Amino acid sequence: MAVLNLRNSYAARHPLTGVLVNLLLLLACALLALGLKLPLVSVEKFWVFGNTVSLLSAISQLWQEGEKSLALLIGSFSLLFPVIKLLLLFYIWNLEDARGQGYEKHLKWLNTYSKWSMLDVFVVALLVVTLKLGMLAHARVEFGLYAFAASVILTMLVSAWMGRHTKGEFAR
Repeated sequence: MAVLNLRNSYAARHPLTGVLVNLLLLLACALLALGLKLPLVSVEKFWVFGNTVSLLSAISQLWQEGEKSLALLIGSFSLLFPVIKLLLLFYIWNLEDARGQGYEKHLKWLNTYSKWSMLDVFVVALLVVTLKLGMLAHARVEFGLYAFAASVILTMLVSAWMGRHTKGEFAR
């Protein structure tokens, strides 16, 4: 079991960098929340009927229509994975002993896990492309998609930076 050592966390040992990384992680959390709740796509059919879809509403609608496995798959990659990744980044950066064994292990696990984080953006992009290919429907990308993608990309960048930046610390 990991021992929490707030004074020996990476954020505590590097206060200015610690504040910057925490601000970036909070921004990623805010963007994720916006990306989940705000509309991703607006679809106009036959130039008359319109529908706006957010990620949470799409997952809910899939569940209600009996597509439970698809709802679980999209929910896992678009909701659960990003939240777990952000929580793990906060934990590693602020609470875990930077000189402990768990620190490097968690960073390696996070690096492996991060490779799956763009899958959710890919799924949403496929949805948009599919809708745009329809002859009778016009899809317009909304701010929610940009916020969601920005959250995933920002989280990936912070994660990669933490991995690279802290490796030099262990060599000392």
